[in-house]
Amino acid sequence: MVRAFHRQISMQKSKSFHFRKMFEIPGKHIHGLFDKDHDEAGESDSKIYSKSFESRSSLDQQFEIQLNSDHSPAASLGIEAPRMPPKPPTEADLMKERFAKLLLGEDMSGAGNGVSSALALSNAITNLAASVFGEQSKLEPMSSERKARWRKEIEWLLSVTDYIVEFAPSQQIAKDGTSMEIMTTRQRTDLLMNIPALRKLDAMLIDTLDNFRDQNEFWYVSKNDENSEDNTNSQRKSDKWWLPTVKVPPTGMSEPAGKWIQFQKDNVNQVLKAAMAINAQILSEMEIPENYIESLPKNGRESLGESVYKSITVEYFDPGQFLSTMDMSTEHKVLDLKNRIEASIVIWRRKMTNKDSKSAWSSAVSIEKRELFEERAETILLMLKHQFPGLPQSSLDISKIQYNKDVGQAILESYSRVIESLAYTVMSRIDDVLYADSVTKNPSLAVSSRRYSLDSSPAATEQTSPNSEDENSYLQSSETPPSMTLSDFMGWSSTKGGSDIKNTNSTRDIEDTNSTGDIEEYVKEKDEKSITKSPKLTTPSKSYYLEKLEYLNALKSPIARH
Repeated sequence: MVRAFHRQISMQKSKSFHFRKMFEIPGKHIHGLFDKDHDEAGESDSKIYSKSFESRSSLDQQFEIQLNSDHSPAASLGIEAPRMPPKPPTEADLMKERFAKLLLGEDMSGAGNGVSSALALSNAITNLAASVFGEQSKLEPMSSERKARWRKEIEWLLSVTDYIVEFAPSQQIAKDGTSMEIMTTRQRTDLLMNIPALRKLDAMLIDTLDNFRDQNEFWYVSKNDENSEDNTNSQRKSDKWWLPTVKVPPTGMSEPAGKWIQFQKDNVNQVLKAAMAINAQILSEMEIPENYIESLPKNGRESLGESVYKSITVEYFDPGQFLSTMDMSTEHKVLDLKNRIEASIVIWRRKMTNKDSKSAWSSAVSIEKRELFEERAETILLMLKHQFPGLPQSSLDISKIQYNKDVGQAILESYSRVIESLAYTVMSRIDDVLYADSVTKNPSLAVSSRRYSLDSSPAATEQTSPNSEDENSYLQSSETPPSMTLSDFMGWSSTKGGSDIKNTNSTRDIEDTNSTGDIEEYVKEKDEKSITKSPKLTTPSKSYYLEKLEYLNALKSPIARH
Protein backbone atom coordinates (compact mmCIF):
# COMPACT_ATOMS: atom_id res chain seq x y z
CA MET A 1 0.00 0.00 0.00
CA VAL A 2 2.77 2.42 0.97
CA ARG A 3 4.77 1.62 -2.17
CA ALA A 4 1.77 2.15 -4.39
CA PHE A 5 1.05 5.49 -2.73
CA HIS A 6 4.67 6.71 -3.26
CA ARG A 7 4.57 5.54 -6.86
CA GLN A 8 1.37 7.53 -7.52
CA ILE A 9 2.91 10.69 -6.03
CA SER A 10 6.03 10.36 -8.19
CA MET A 11 3.90 9.94 -11.33
CA GLN A 12 1.90 13.09 -10.54
CA LYS A 13 5.13 15.04 -10.02
CA SER A 14 6.55 13.86 -13.34
CA LYS A 15 3.37 14.93 -15.17
CA SER A 16 3.43 18.37 -13.57
CA PHE A 17 7.10 18.75 -14.50
CA HIS A 18 6.38 17.93 -18.13
CA PHE A 19 3.55 20.47 -18.16
CA ARG A 20 5.86 23.20 -16.81
CA LYS A 21 8.46 22.29 -19.41
CA MET A 22 6.08 23.54 -22.13
CA PHE A 23 6.88 27.14 -21.05
CA GLU A 24 10.68 26.71 -21.07
CA ILE A 25 13.00 28.06 -23.73
CA PRO A 26 14.40 25.32 -25.98
CA GLY A 27 18.07 24.53 -25.31
CA LYS A 28 17.84 24.78 -21.54
CA HIS A 29 17.21 21.42 -19.95
CA ILE A 30 16.53 20.47 -16.39
CA HIS A 31 18.57 17.64 -14.97
CA GLY A 32 17.80 15.41 -12.05
CA LEU A 33 14.08 15.09 -12.59
CA PHE A 34 14.18 11.42 -11.86
CA ASP A 35 16.96 11.42 -9.26
CA LYS A 36 17.08 8.20 -7.31
CA ASP A 37 17.94 10.00 -4.10
CA HIS A 38 14.54 10.77 -2.57
CA ASP A 39 16.08 12.82 0.22
CA GLU A 40 17.06 15.55 -2.26
CA ALA A 41 13.59 15.74 -3.82
CA GLY A 42 12.71 19.06 -2.16
CA GLU A 43 15.89 20.77 -3.35
CA SER A 44 15.37 19.41 -6.85
CA ASP A 45 11.83 20.81 -6.94
CA SER A 46 12.98 24.28 -5.92
CA LYS A 47 15.71 24.29 -8.57
CA ILE A 48 13.23 23.26 -11.24
CA TYR A 49 10.80 26.05 -10.33
CA SER A 50 13.53 28.70 -10.26
CA LYS A 51 15.01 27.68 -13.59
CA SER A 52 11.57 27.43 -15.19
CA PHE A 53 10.56 30.98 -14.26
CA GLU A 54 13.95 32.37 -15.24
CA SER A 55 13.75 30.75 -18.66
CA ARG A 56 10.42 32.26 -19.67
CA SER A 57 10.58 34.67 -22.55
CA SER A 58 9.17 38.15 -22.55
CA LEU A 59 6.49 37.05 -25.02
CA ASP A 60 5.24 34.42 -22.59
CA GLN A 61 5.16 36.96 -19.78
CA GLN A 62 3.08 39.36 -21.87
CA PHE A 63 0.73 36.53 -22.72
CA GLU A 64 0.36 35.66 -19.05
CA ILE A 65 -0.30 39.28 -18.12
CA GLN A 66 -3.00 39.48 -20.78
CA LEU A 67 -4.65 36.31 -19.51
CA ASN A 68 -4.57 37.50 -15.92
CA SER A 69 -5.91 40.97 -16.76
CA ASP A 70 -9.43 39.75 -16.12
CA HIS A 71 -8.44 38.89 -12.56
CA SER A 72 -7.48 42.44 -11.70
CA PRO A 73 -8.30 43.85 -8.26
CA ALA A 74 -11.12 45.93 -9.73
CA ALA A 75 -12.66 42.86 -11.30
CA SER A 76 -12.24 40.84 -8.12
CA LEU A 77 -14.03 43.55 -6.15
CA GLY A 78 -16.96 43.49 -8.60
CA ILE A 79 -16.17 46.94 -10.04
CA GLU A 80 -16.70 47.13 -13.79
CA ALA A 81 -14.30 49.18 -15.81
CA PRO A 82 -15.88 52.12 -17.65
CA ARG A 83 -16.87 51.23 -21.20
CA MET A 84 -17.10 53.53 -24.19
CA PRO A 85 -20.67 54.06 -25.44
CA PRO A 86 -21.40 52.44 -28.82
CA LYS A 87 -21.08 54.76 -31.75
CA PRO A 88 -24.27 55.49 -33.69
CA PRO A 89 -24.35 53.87 -37.13
CA THR A 90 -23.15 56.09 -39.91
CA GLU A 91 -25.10 56.82 -43.06
CA ALA A 92 -22.90 54.39 -44.98
CA ASP A 93 -23.66 51.63 -42.46
CA LEU A 94 -27.41 52.23 -42.76
CA MET A 95 -27.15 52.21 -46.53
CA LYS A 96 -25.17 48.94 -46.50
CA GLU A 97 -27.75 47.33 -44.22
CA ARG A 98 -30.64 48.47 -46.39
CA PHE A 99 -29.13 47.21 -49.64
CA ALA A 100 -27.98 43.97 -48.03
CA LYS A 101 -31.58 43.29 -47.11
CA LEU A 102 -32.70 44.08 -50.65
CA LEU A 103 -30.05 41.82 -52.19
CA LEU A 104 -31.15 38.96 -49.97
CA GLY A 105 -34.78 39.49 -50.94
CA GLU A 106 -35.83 40.45 -47.39
CA ASP A 107 -34.50 37.11 -46.13
CA MET A 108 -31.72 38.00 -43.72
CA SER A 109 -31.13 34.36 -42.85
CA GLY A 110 -29.61 33.76 -46.29
CA ALA A 111 -31.56 30.55 -46.75
CA GLY A 112 -32.69 31.54 -50.23
CA ASN A 113 -36.33 32.03 -49.30
CA GLY A 114 -36.43 35.70 -50.23
CA VAL A 115 -38.61 37.45 -52.78
CA SER A 116 -37.48 38.86 -56.11
CA SER A 117 -35.47 42.08 -56.27
CA ALA A 118 -38.37 43.92 -57.90
CA LEU A 119 -40.81 42.98 -55.14
CA ALA A 120 -38.21 43.72 -52.44
CA LEU A 121 -37.73 47.26 -53.78
CA SER A 122 -41.49 47.76 -54.10
CA ASN A 123 -42.03 46.66 -50.51
CA ALA A 124 -39.17 48.86 -49.31
CA ILE A 125 -40.70 52.00 -50.86
CA THR A 126 -44.15 51.10 -49.55
CA ASN A 127 -42.89 50.47 -46.01
CA LEU A 128 -40.84 53.66 -46.02
CA ALA A 129 -43.85 55.74 -47.03
CA ALA A 130 -46.02 54.05 -44.42
CA SER A 131 -43.54 54.81 -41.64
CA VAL A 132 -43.00 58.43 -42.72
CA PHE A 133 -46.48 59.50 -43.84
CA GLY A 134 -48.55 57.15 -41.70
CA GLU A 135 -48.84 59.73 -38.92
CA GLN A 136 -50.05 62.56 -41.17
CA SER A 137 -53.38 63.07 -39.42
CA LYS A 138 -53.35 66.88 -39.56
CA LEU A 139 -52.80 69.62 -42.10
CA GLU A 140 -49.42 70.66 -40.78
CA PRO A 141 -45.82 70.61 -42.03
CA MET A 142 -43.82 67.47 -41.64
CA SER A 143 -41.17 67.44 -38.96
CA SER A 144 -37.62 68.06 -40.11
CA GLU A 145 -36.57 64.55 -39.03
CA ARG A 146 -39.30 62.83 -41.03
CA LYS A 147 -38.69 65.04 -44.04
CA ALA A 148 -34.93 64.42 -43.98
CA ARG A 149 -35.44 60.68 -43.57
CA TRP A 150 -37.87 60.52 -46.48
CA ARG A 151 -35.63 62.47 -48.84
CA LYS A 152 -32.52 60.50 -47.88
CA GLU A 153 -33.94 56.99 -48.00
CA ILE A 154 -36.11 57.48 -51.09
CA GLU A 155 -33.02 58.68 -52.95
CA TRP A 156 -31.24 55.50 -51.89
CA LEU A 157 -33.97 53.39 -53.40
CA LEU A 158 -34.35 55.51 -56.53
CA SER A 159 -30.60 55.39 -57.18
CA VAL A 160 -31.09 51.86 -58.52
CA THR A 161 -32.78 53.32 -61.59
CA ASP A 162 -29.58 55.13 -62.60
CA TYR A 163 -28.13 51.78 -63.65
CA ILE A 164 -31.13 50.55 -65.65
CA VAL A 165 -29.96 51.66 -69.10
CA GLU A 166 -30.57 50.99 -72.75
CA PHE A 167 -28.56 51.51 -75.93
CA ALA A 168 -29.23 54.61 -77.99
CA PRO A 169 -27.55 55.84 -81.19
CA SER A 170 -25.26 58.82 -80.87
CA GLN A 171 -22.85 60.80 -83.02
CA GLN A 172 -19.13 60.90 -82.26
CA ILE A 173 -16.59 63.13 -83.96
CA ALA A 174 -13.15 61.61 -84.43
CA LYS A 175 -9.85 63.51 -84.27
CA ASP A 176 -9.68 63.86 -88.04
CA GLY A 177 -13.10 65.54 -88.03
CA THR A 178 -15.10 62.64 -89.39
CA SER A 179 -18.43 61.87 -87.77
CA MET A 180 -19.48 58.34 -86.94
CA GLU A 181 -22.55 56.85 -85.33
CA ILE A 182 -22.01 54.82 -82.18
CA MET A 183 -24.24 53.24 -79.54
CA THR A 184 -24.17 54.77 -76.07
CA THR A 185 -26.02 53.89 -72.90
CA ARG A 186 -28.68 56.06 -71.33
CA GLN A 187 -31.35 55.61 -68.70
CA ARG A 188 -34.37 53.67 -69.89
CA THR A 189 -37.01 55.85 -71.50
CA ASP A 190 -39.85 55.19 -69.05
CA LEU A 191 -37.58 55.91 -66.10
CA LEU A 192 -36.08 58.96 -67.75
CA MET A 193 -39.52 60.49 -68.25
CA ASN A 194 -41.35 59.46 -65.07
CA ILE A 195 -38.78 59.59 -62.26
CA PRO A 196 -38.23 63.39 -62.54
CA ALA A 197 -41.98 63.93 -62.80
CA LEU A 198 -42.68 61.86 -59.70
CA ARG A 199 -39.95 63.70 -57.80
CA LYS A 200 -41.62 67.01 -58.62
CA LEU A 201 -45.04 65.72 -57.61
CA ASP A 202 -43.50 64.53 -54.35
CA ALA A 203 -41.98 67.98 -53.73
CA MET A 204 -45.30 69.63 -54.56
CA LEU A 205 -47.12 67.63 -51.88
CA ILE A 206 -44.52 68.41 -49.22
CA ASP A 207 -44.63 72.08 -50.22
CA THR A 208 -48.42 72.05 -49.83
CA LEU A 209 -48.10 70.74 -46.28
CA ASP A 210 -45.47 73.39 -45.52
CA ASN A 211 -47.93 76.10 -46.57
CA PHE A 212 -50.12 75.28 -43.55
CA ARG A 213 -47.38 76.28 -41.12
CA ASP A 214 -48.71 79.55 -39.66
CA GLN A 215 -52.41 79.37 -40.42
CA ASN A 216 -54.87 80.26 -37.63
CA GLU A 217 -58.23 79.82 -39.36
CA PHE A 218 -58.74 76.29 -38.05
CA TRP A 219 -57.23 74.04 -35.41
CA TYR A 220 -57.45 70.50 -34.09
CA VAL A 221 -58.66 69.16 -30.76
CA SER A 222 -58.05 65.72 -29.33
CA LYS A 223 -60.69 63.07 -29.76
CA ASN A 224 -60.82 62.73 -25.97
CA ASP A 225 -61.38 66.44 -25.43
CA GLU A 226 -64.84 67.17 -24.09
CA ASN A 227 -64.94 70.47 -25.95
CA SER A 228 -65.02 68.59 -29.23
CA GLU A 229 -68.32 66.94 -28.35
CA ASP A 230 -71.00 68.74 -30.29
CA ASN A 231 -73.97 67.73 -32.34
CA THR A 232 -72.81 69.14 -35.66
CA ASN A 233 -69.73 66.96 -36.00
CA SER A 234 -71.08 63.81 -34.36
CA GLN A 235 -71.55 61.99 -37.66
CA ARG A 236 -68.19 63.13 -38.97
CA LYS A 237 -66.46 61.93 -35.82
CA SER A 238 -68.18 58.58 -35.97
CA ASP A 239 -66.82 58.14 -39.52
CA LYS A 240 -63.28 59.18 -38.53
CA TRP A 241 -63.08 58.45 -34.83
CA TRP A 242 -59.30 57.91 -34.92
CA LEU A 243 -58.55 61.42 -36.27
CA PRO A 244 -58.48 64.66 -34.28
CA THR A 245 -61.54 66.85 -34.71
CA VAL A 246 -61.31 69.99 -36.84
CA LYS A 247 -62.52 73.22 -35.22
CA VAL A 248 -63.15 76.54 -36.91
CA PRO A 249 -64.22 79.92 -35.49
CA PRO A 250 -67.91 80.23 -34.56
CA THR A 251 -68.58 82.30 -37.67
CA GLY A 252 -66.55 80.03 -39.92
CA MET A 253 -63.38 80.78 -41.81
CA SER A 254 -62.89 84.06 -43.58
CA GLU A 255 -63.53 84.25 -47.30
CA PRO A 256 -59.86 84.71 -48.29
CA ALA A 257 -58.88 81.73 -46.14
CA GLY A 258 -61.57 79.56 -47.72
CA LYS A 259 -60.40 80.51 -51.21
CA TRP A 260 -56.79 79.81 -50.29
CA ILE A 261 -57.62 76.35 -48.91
CA GLN A 262 -59.65 75.61 -52.03
CA PHE A 263 -56.66 76.68 -54.11
CA GLN A 264 -54.44 74.25 -52.21
CA LYS A 265 -57.01 71.52 -52.76
CA ASP A 266 -56.98 72.13 -56.52
CA ASN A 267 -53.20 71.77 -56.58
CA VAL A 268 -53.33 68.50 -54.67
CA ASN A 269 -56.07 67.33 -57.01
CA GLN A 270 -53.73 67.81 -59.97
CA VAL A 271 -51.02 65.82 -58.21
CA LEU A 272 -53.50 63.03 -57.49
CA LYS A 273 -54.60 62.80 -61.12
CA ALA A 274 -51.02 62.83 -62.43
CA ALA A 275 -49.94 60.10 -60.01
CA MET A 276 -53.00 58.01 -60.88
CA ALA A 277 -52.27 58.35 -64.60
CA ILE A 278 -48.64 57.25 -64.21
CA ASN A 279 -49.58 54.36 -61.93
CA ALA A 280 -52.32 53.14 -64.26
CA GLN A 281 -49.99 53.33 -67.25
CA ILE A 282 -47.24 51.35 -65.51
CA LEU A 283 -49.70 48.68 -64.36
CA SER A 284 -51.10 48.35 -67.87
CA GLU A 285 -47.58 47.75 -69.22
CA MET A 286 -46.83 44.99 -66.72
CA GLU A 287 -47.16 41.44 -67.95
CA ILE A 288 -50.12 39.46 -66.67
CA PRO A 289 -48.72 36.55 -64.60
CA GLU A 290 -49.58 33.01 -65.53
CA ASN A 291 -50.87 32.29 -62.02
CA TYR A 292 -53.62 34.86 -62.51
CA ILE A 293 -54.53 33.51 -65.93
CA GLU A 294 -54.79 29.96 -64.62
CA SER A 295 -57.22 31.11 -61.92
CA LEU A 296 -59.63 32.69 -64.42
CA PRO A 297 -62.92 31.03 -65.39
CA LYS A 298 -63.43 29.70 -68.89
CA ASN A 299 -65.53 32.56 -70.28
CA GLY A 300 -66.62 36.09 -69.53
CA ARG A 301 -70.16 35.08 -68.69
CA GLU A 302 -68.95 32.93 -65.80
CA SER A 303 -66.66 35.69 -64.57
CA LEU A 304 -69.25 38.49 -64.65
CA GLY A 305 -72.30 36.56 -63.62
CA GLU A 306 -75.49 36.16 -65.60
CA SER A 307 -77.09 39.51 -64.73
CA VAL A 308 -73.98 41.65 -65.25
CA TYR A 309 -73.14 39.83 -68.48
CA LYS A 310 -76.59 40.50 -69.92
CA SER A 311 -76.38 44.18 -68.94
CA ILE A 312 -73.06 44.62 -70.78
CA THR A 313 -73.96 42.62 -73.88
CA VAL A 314 -77.26 44.36 -74.64
CA GLU A 315 -77.61 46.11 -78.00
CA TYR A 316 -77.85 49.63 -76.55
CA PHE A 317 -75.51 50.06 -73.63
CA ASP A 318 -75.41 53.00 -71.20
CA PRO A 319 -72.56 52.76 -68.62
CA GLY A 320 -74.12 55.37 -66.37
CA GLN A 321 -77.37 53.46 -66.17
CA PHE A 322 -75.45 50.22 -65.67
CA LEU A 323 -73.60 51.60 -62.63
CA SER A 324 -76.83 52.99 -61.21
CA THR A 325 -78.31 49.50 -61.17
CA MET A 326 -75.29 47.97 -59.41
CA ASP A 327 -75.12 47.69 -55.63
CA MET A 328 -72.11 49.85 -54.68
CA SER A 329 -73.08 50.64 -51.12
CA THR A 330 -69.82 49.32 -49.68
CA GLU A 331 -66.21 49.37 -50.77
CA HIS A 332 -66.07 45.59 -50.85
CA LYS A 333 -68.89 45.39 -53.41
CA VAL A 334 -67.27 48.00 -55.65
CA LEU A 335 -63.95 46.14 -55.51
CA ASP A 336 -65.66 42.84 -56.30
CA LEU A 337 -67.30 44.38 -59.36
CA LYS A 338 -63.95 45.76 -60.49
CA ASN A 339 -62.28 42.35 -60.09
CA ARG A 340 -64.95 40.58 -62.14
CA ILE A 341 -64.83 43.14 -64.94
CA GLU A 342 -61.03 43.03 -65.14
CA ALA A 343 -61.10 39.24 -65.30
CA SER A 344 -63.61 39.32 -68.16
CA ILE A 345 -61.46 41.83 -70.06
CA VAL A 346 -58.44 39.53 -69.79
CA ILE A 347 -60.50 36.56 -70.98
CA TRP A 348 -61.91 38.38 -74.02
CA ARG A 349 -58.55 39.90 -74.91
CA ARG A 350 -56.78 36.55 -74.82
CA LYS A 351 -59.47 35.00 -77.01
CA MET A 352 -59.12 37.79 -79.56
CA THR A 353 -55.35 37.30 -79.77
CA ASN A 354 -55.86 33.52 -80.28
CA LYS A 355 -53.57 32.63 -77.41
CA ASP A 356 -56.01 30.02 -76.22
CA SER A 357 -57.06 28.51 -79.52
CA LYS A 358 -56.30 25.00 -78.30
CA SER A 359 -57.95 25.41 -74.94
CA ALA A 360 -61.52 24.73 -73.92
CA TRP A 361 -62.38 28.43 -74.05
CA SER A 362 -64.04 28.18 -77.42
CA SER A 363 -67.25 30.12 -77.85
CA ALA A 364 -69.73 31.11 -80.51
CA VAL A 365 -69.21 34.85 -79.88
CA SER A 366 -67.48 36.61 -82.78
CA ILE A 367 -64.28 38.56 -82.42
CA GLU A 368 -66.05 41.84 -83.25
CA LYS A 369 -68.52 41.36 -80.43
CA ARG A 370 -65.77 40.43 -78.00
CA GLU A 371 -63.95 43.61 -78.91
CA LEU A 372 -67.11 45.63 -78.33
CA PHE A 373 -67.73 43.94 -74.97
CA GLU A 374 -64.14 44.60 -73.96
CA GLU A 375 -64.48 48.31 -74.73
CA ARG A 376 -67.67 48.52 -72.70
CA ALA A 377 -66.00 46.81 -69.76
CA GLU A 378 -63.02 49.18 -70.00
CA THR A 379 -65.45 52.11 -69.99
CA ILE A 380 -66.98 50.84 -66.75
CA LEU A 381 -63.53 50.45 -65.23
CA LEU A 382 -62.67 54.00 -66.22
CA MET A 383 -65.82 55.35 -64.60
CA LEU A 384 -65.15 53.35 -61.43
CA LYS A 385 -61.62 54.72 -61.30
CA HIS A 386 -62.86 58.30 -61.55
CA GLN A 387 -65.77 57.82 -59.18
CA PHE A 388 -63.78 55.90 -56.55
CA PRO A 389 -60.16 57.10 -56.71
CA GLY A 390 -59.32 55.72 -53.28
CA LEU A 391 -60.39 52.18 -54.12
CA PRO A 392 -57.88 49.47 -53.06
CA GLN A 393 -55.93 47.57 -55.65
CA SER A 394 -57.69 44.87 -57.58
CA SER A 395 -56.68 41.22 -57.73
CA LEU A 396 -55.07 41.76 -61.13
CA ASP A 397 -52.96 44.68 -59.89
CA ILE A 398 -51.84 42.77 -56.81
CA SER A 399 -50.90 39.76 -58.92
CA LYS A 400 -48.92 41.93 -61.33
CA ILE A 401 -46.99 43.59 -58.51
CA GLN A 402 -46.29 40.31 -56.76
CA TYR A 403 -44.94 38.43 -59.79
CA ASN A 404 -43.32 41.35 -61.60
CA LYS A 405 -39.63 40.88 -62.39
CA ASP A 406 -38.87 44.30 -63.90
CA VAL A 407 -37.07 46.38 -61.28
CA GLY A 408 -37.70 49.66 -63.09
CA GLN A 409 -41.44 49.09 -63.37
CA ALA A 410 -41.60 48.03 -59.73
CA ILE A 411 -39.98 51.28 -58.59
CA LEU A 412 -42.20 53.43 -60.80
CA GLU A 413 -45.38 51.65 -59.68
CA SER A 414 -44.61 51.79 -55.97
CA TYR A 415 -43.35 55.40 -56.04
CA SER A 416 -46.42 56.64 -57.96
CA ARG A 417 -48.68 54.62 -55.66
CA VAL A 418 -47.31 56.15 -52.45
CA ILE A 419 -47.58 59.65 -53.96
CA GLU A 420 -51.16 58.91 -54.96
CA SER A 421 -51.89 57.69 -51.44
CA LEU A 422 -50.34 60.78 -49.85
CA ALA A 423 -52.24 63.10 -52.19
CA TYR A 424 -55.49 61.33 -51.34
CA THR A 425 -54.72 61.69 -47.62
CA VAL A 426 -54.00 65.42 -47.94
CA MET A 427 -57.20 65.93 -49.92
CA SER A 428 -59.17 64.08 -47.25
CA ARG A 429 -57.72 66.34 -44.56
CA ILE A 430 -58.59 69.43 -46.61
CA ASP A 431 -62.12 68.08 -47.10
CA ASP A 432 -62.42 67.71 -43.33
CA VAL A 433 -61.60 71.39 -42.88
CA LEU A 434 -63.98 72.50 -45.63
CA TYR A 435 -66.73 70.29 -44.23
CA ALA A 436 -66.29 71.72 -40.72
CA ASP A 437 -66.44 75.23 -42.17
CA SER A 438 -69.56 74.50 -44.25
CA VAL A 439 -71.34 72.89 -41.29
CA THR A 440 -70.48 75.87 -39.08
CA LYS A 441 -71.89 78.31 -41.60
CA ASN A 442 -74.87 76.13 -42.51
CA PRO A 443 -75.77 73.57 -39.80
CA SER A 444 -78.44 72.01 -42.02
CA LEU A 445 -75.67 70.29 -44.00
CA ALA A 446 -74.85 68.09 -40.99
CA VAL A 447 -77.23 65.32 -42.02
CA SER A 448 -77.49 62.14 -40.02
CA SER A 449 -76.22 59.93 -42.84
CA ARG A 450 -73.34 61.54 -44.63
CA ARG A 451 -72.31 58.99 -47.26
CA TYR A 452 -71.85 60.91 -50.50
CA SER A 453 -70.36 59.52 -53.64
CA LEU A 454 -66.82 60.45 -54.48
CA ASP A 455 -67.85 62.81 -57.25
CA SER A 456 -69.76 65.11 -54.91
CA SER A 457 -68.94 66.85 -51.65
CA PRO A 458 -70.84 69.41 -49.59
CA ALA A 459 -67.65 71.31 -49.07
CA ALA A 460 -67.14 71.46 -52.80
CA THR A 461 -70.62 72.82 -53.33
CA GLU A 462 -70.10 75.51 -50.72
CA GLN A 463 -66.59 76.45 -51.76
CA THR A 464 -66.19 77.40 -55.41
CA SER A 465 -62.90 77.64 -57.13
CA PRO A 466 -61.59 81.21 -56.95
CA ASN A 467 -61.09 83.16 -60.10
CA SER A 468 -57.69 84.45 -61.07
CA GLU A 469 -58.26 88.03 -59.87
CA ASP A 470 -59.44 87.09 -56.39
CA GLU A 471 -56.75 84.45 -56.12
CA ASN A 472 -53.93 86.80 -57.09
CA SER A 473 -55.18 89.58 -54.82
CA TYR A 474 -55.39 87.22 -51.88
CA LEU A 475 -52.08 85.50 -52.48
CA GLN A 476 -50.29 88.84 -52.76
CA SER A 477 -51.69 90.02 -49.43
CA SER A 478 -51.24 86.71 -47.63
CA GLU A 479 -48.23 86.00 -45.53
CA THR A 480 -48.33 82.31 -46.36
CA PRO A 481 -46.33 81.53 -49.49
CA PRO A 482 -48.54 80.34 -52.35
CA SER A 483 -48.38 76.73 -53.37
CA MET A 484 -46.65 76.14 -56.69
CA THR A 485 -48.80 74.73 -59.44
CA LEU A 486 -47.97 71.61 -61.37
CA SER A 487 -46.89 73.65 -64.38
CA ASP A 488 -44.32 75.47 -62.22
CA PHE A 489 -42.82 72.20 -61.03
CA MET A 490 -42.85 70.52 -64.42
CA GLY A 491 -41.42 73.56 -66.15
CA TRP A 492 -44.37 74.02 -68.51
CA SER A 493 -44.77 77.56 -69.79
CA SER A 494 -48.27 78.99 -69.46
CA THR A 495 -47.71 81.36 -72.38
CA LYS A 496 -47.28 78.68 -74.97
CA GLY A 497 -50.22 77.42 -76.88
CA GLY A 498 -49.32 73.78 -76.63
CA SER A 499 -46.67 71.37 -75.47
CA ASP A 500 -45.74 67.79 -76.14
CA ILE A 501 -44.84 65.30 -73.47
CA LYS A 502 -43.58 61.89 -74.43
CA ASN A 503 -44.98 58.84 -72.78
CA THR A 504 -42.96 56.45 -70.68
CA ASN A 505 -42.59 54.08 -73.63
CA SER A 506 -42.70 56.83 -76.30
CA THR A 507 -46.15 55.69 -77.47
CA ARG A 508 -48.37 58.48 -76.14
CA ASP A 509 -48.16 62.19 -76.86
CA ILE A 510 -50.22 64.61 -74.83
CA GLU A 511 -51.10 67.82 -76.60
CA ASP A 512 -52.50 70.49 -74.32
CA THR A 513 -53.91 73.22 -76.55
CA ASN A 514 -55.73 75.19 -73.88
CA SER A 515 -53.41 75.26 -70.90
CA THR A 516 -50.09 73.52 -70.74
CA GLY A 517 -50.21 73.42 -66.95
CA ASP A 518 -53.58 71.70 -66.75
CA ILE A 519 -53.06 68.00 -66.08
CA GLU A 520 -56.75 67.35 -66.67
CA GLU A 521 -56.20 67.31 -70.44
CA TYR A 522 -53.39 64.84 -69.87
CA VAL A 523 -55.67 62.43 -68.02
CA LYS A 524 -58.56 63.03 -70.39
CA GLU A 525 -56.64 62.17 -73.55
CA LYS A 526 -55.03 59.16 -71.90
CA ASP A 527 -58.42 57.81 -70.87
CA GLU A 528 -59.94 58.46 -74.27
CA LYS A 529 -57.09 56.63 -75.99
CA SER A 530 -57.57 53.67 -73.69
CA ILE A 531 -61.19 53.20 -74.74
CA THR A 532 -61.17 54.23 -78.43
CA LYS A 533 -59.67 51.47 -80.57
CA SER A 534 -61.64 51.89 -83.83
CA PRO A 535 -63.61 48.65 -83.48
CA LYS A 536 -64.81 46.75 -86.46
CA LEU A 537 -68.39 46.60 -85.17
CA THR A 538 -69.89 49.98 -84.34
CA THR A 539 -73.22 50.65 -82.69
CA PRO A 540 -75.10 53.90 -82.05
CA SER A 541 -74.61 53.40 -78.32
CA LYS A 542 -70.82 53.60 -78.44
CA SER A 543 -70.58 57.29 -79.28
CA TYR A 544 -73.25 57.94 -76.71
CA TYR A 545 -71.47 56.38 -73.77
CA LEU A 546 -68.15 57.89 -74.85
CA GLU A 547 -69.76 61.30 -74.65
CA LYS A 548 -70.97 60.39 -71.18
CA LEU A 549 -67.33 60.30 -70.09
CA GLU A 550 -66.70 63.95 -70.91
CA TYR A 551 -67.84 65.09 -67.48
CA LEU A 552 -65.40 62.63 -65.91
CA ASN A 553 -62.26 64.28 -67.27
CA ALA A 554 -61.73 66.04 -63.95
CA LEU A 555 -61.72 64.08 -60.73
CA LYS A 556 -64.00 65.26 -58.01
CA SER A 557 -63.04 65.51 -54.40
CA PRO A 558 -62.69 62.13 -52.70
CA ILE A 559 -64.10 61.85 -49.22
CA ALA A 560 -63.41 59.36 -46.49
CA ARG A 561 -64.69 55.90 -47.18
CA HIS A 562 -64.79 54.82 -43.53
